[in-house]
Amino acid sequence: MRSKKSNVVLLVLLAFCAGASAAQKQEAFPTRPVRMIVANTPGAAPDVVARLVAAKLTEVWGQQIVVDNRPGATGLIAAETLARAAPDGHTLWLNTMTQLIATLQAQRHMLAKDFESISLVASTPFVIVVNQSLPIKSIADFVAYAKARPGQLIYGSGGQWGSSHLCMEALSAMTGISMVHVPYKSTTQSLTDIVAGRIHTYCPAAPSLPMFVGKVRTLGITYQKPTPLVPGVPPVSDTVAGFELLGWYGMQAPLKTPKALVARINADVVTALRDPELQERLFKVGAEAVGSSPEAFAVFLRKETGRWDKVLKETGGTRLPQRTD
Repeated sequence: MRSKKSNVVLLVLLAFCAGASAAQKQEAFPTRPVRMIVANTPGAAPDVVARLVAAKLTEVWGQQIVVDNRPGATGLIAAETLARAAPDGHTLWLNTMTQLIATLQAQRHMLAKDFESISLVASTPFVIVVNQSLPIKSIADFVAYAKARPGQLIYGSGGQWGSSHLCMEALSAMTGISMVHVPYKSTTQSLTDIVAGRIHTYCPAAPSLPMFVGKVRTLGITYQKPTPLVPGVPPVSDTVAGFELLGWYGMQAPLKTPKALVARINADVVTALRDPELQERLFKVGAEAVGSSPEAFAVFLRKETGRWDKVLKETGGTRLPQRTD
């Protein structure tokens, strides 16, 4: 007959096993397909980067990563989608400087405080391109041509105060040229119009370049030094001293996602970004893999927020309606 002592021991062991089993179930991640939100249409630079990272994470997790394109309102629609998602790690957002600026301007769903930071994923330069019919082969040609035609050249962007808009606004401010801005909802629309000659110039991120190859003329990159990401293309700063614009891609989760889960996702994302095959694929589309800690990315976002908050206050810019035709 079993003693009271042995019964107690058995109960303790059973409780321990049950607790361990529950802990294992709690630690299991992901338990279903993961959604990765992108605030852009298919083919845009963030979409390209997101799909490459998603493919590698699918291998790491054994669960499919579904890219969910939510364009519009310069990222506010995507931000709202993430804000409403359950904080269980199964909804992530691959965002950019454009979304940081848009949410800062709207003072709603701001990246630095309203979401959980996971990792800085990659960095990239932007590239200034023009319609091939223009008699322009360099940044110097472009500046001279624009100065001779104040207010006549039209440039496209991915949205008011987005990165492609700020690229051309910075160039205009530093060179004294005057152009007309037309914001678009997608890179595809802007490409269609620049090829057709309805707009003259655009400043896409490097990962969007493949869709522009052979259809536009590339003038300069926004890094201050040449980069093998865009071989043979000189920095804009060679002509316009001090000009620079750095692009980045980051990953975030809904606010209140458990810290342990954030750490788990971060570890897997960093592991994926250290894979030579993924690094090569990102490099081929114009992005350099990074992979940072959640804390480092949070610090980065706070600094970026301070930087662009100052720019917005100095310019006093207001949001314009986006072109959808």
